[in-house]
Amino acid sequence: MAIFASSTQQVPETVAVPRHVAVIMDGNGRWAKKRFMPRFSGHVKGVQMVRKMVRGCLEREVEYLTLFAFSSENWRRPEEEVTLLMQLFVKALEQEVENLNSNGVRLRVVGDLSRFDVRIQELIRAAEARTAGNDRLKLTIAANYGGRWDIMQALNAMLQSRPEKRSGWTEADLEPFLSMHFAPEPDLFIRTGGEERISNFLLWQLAYTELYFTATLWPEFDRSKFDQAIASYQKRERRFGRTSEQLVGDSNA
Repeated sequence: MAIFASSTQQVPETVAVPRHVAVIMDGNGRWAKKRFMPRFSGHVKGVQMVRKMVRGCLEREVEYLTLFAFSSENWRRPEEEVTLLMQLFVKALEQEVENLNSNGVRLRVVGDLSRFDVRIQELIRAAEARTAGNDRLKLTIAANYGGRWDIMQALNAMLQSRPEKRSGWTEADLEPFLSMHFAPEPDLFIRTGGEERISNFLLWQLAYTELYFTATLWPEFDRSKFDQAIASYQKRERRFGRTSEQLVGDSNA
């Protein structure tokens, strides 16, 4: 059974501060290029911004933060850049976990982790175990993740769980097998860097998420930019299929 209700099956509670924020952190390479620096310098700066984003969510009492760090399509990038990104991932896992733990942040990593080398897989498992008891903020890193992969792996797992069942499947049957089964659907999706697409990120979960696109590059997405995104979210009329008239007097709207 799913922990959280689907927005297509039940009307979720609408809150002033988004409970779950999902982010595509785009623009690291362009930030570096503008400064005549190697692309990798932009990714290093991007990790620093992750620390600030975590702090910003803690200050604003956001409960869930999901960051798209490395897509299943990012393996198509130049081999040197991918290698450097993997090294940065290792460094971040080694250096950031204690800080996350001391601030009550629980870390999870979702995606097809089998493609990462053994060292990275071990660090991920250790980081998840170290922070498992925390609940102030649930931070999820999507790495080697793709929305279509997620749906397909969940579908296969669902079918294998009850091989005798031939038909009659529902959303509730599938959702426990999705990578993000432990979190509510995102209230707010943010993409920095100017592109206006979701790029195979959380395809199932973003059904009724409010989308916010900004030209601001990720290394420049500071506290004020985050507040602008939340302010935009707060102006949205979250109808979930209903009419505006139905929302009048509805305390859940």
